[in-house]
Parts: sequence; C-alpha cells; structure tokens
Amino acid sequence: MEINLDKRAVRQIRLSAEDAIEEGDTETLREDILEAFSEEQVEDIERLLDNGDFFEFLTDVLDEWSGDDVDELLEILETRLGELNIDLKYELATEEATEAEEFDDDDTDLDDEEEEDDDDD
Repeated sequence: MEINLDKRAVRQIRLSAEDAIEEGDTETLREDILEAFSEEQVEDIERLLDNGDFFEFLTDVLDEWSGDDVDELLEILETRLGELNIDLKYELATEEATEAEEFDDDDTDLDDEEEEDDDDD
C-alpha cells in the first residue's frame, strides 16, 4: 500500500514538530500528524495495526523520536509505516521552499485583496 502526503500536510507536520521541539509538548504534534492523513488512510493503517489504534501508533512514534530533529521524525514515521508494508511518500520540503511557499501564499492574499478593491470601484 502507498500513502502520499501533500506538501501542505508535510509543512504542517514540520511546523508542528518545530513547535514541539521548542516547547517540549508533543500532544499538538500528534494531533497534527493524525490530521495530515485522510480518514480512509487512517482506517487502512488501523486495519494493519495489531491494536487497531493509529493514535497509539503515533504515540509510539513520538516516544521513539529524540525530539530534536524534524527530519528524524519523518524518517521514523516512514520506517514504522514501512514495517506495516505501507510506503509513505512525501516531498521533503526544505526551509527555503517552505519560506517561498509562505511568501507565495502572502502574495496571493494581496492579489485577492486588490481584486476586491477593484470590484468596489
């Protein structure tokens, strides 16, 4: 089985992991990782788990994580899913790419506002 995470989901996991590193709290990170997967994907994963609980699976992944490196977290998640014969695919966004995407998002917001202003004229 193959699961693909889109850039937005990976970016959210990365940002949440960075927050967890700074604050030492993984509860929000666990929930953000869970939200990165569709309901169908979670159900598929749970069918392959001995205990059938994806939330507990994520707890184990976070317990294994050193809490220092975002890429390590993604690698652990990929490895643990691989043990279930699930091939996790995602684009490993670099910090520069993430910043560029955020800039593009901001630029898009400005374009939308300009269009609204034009409509008012």
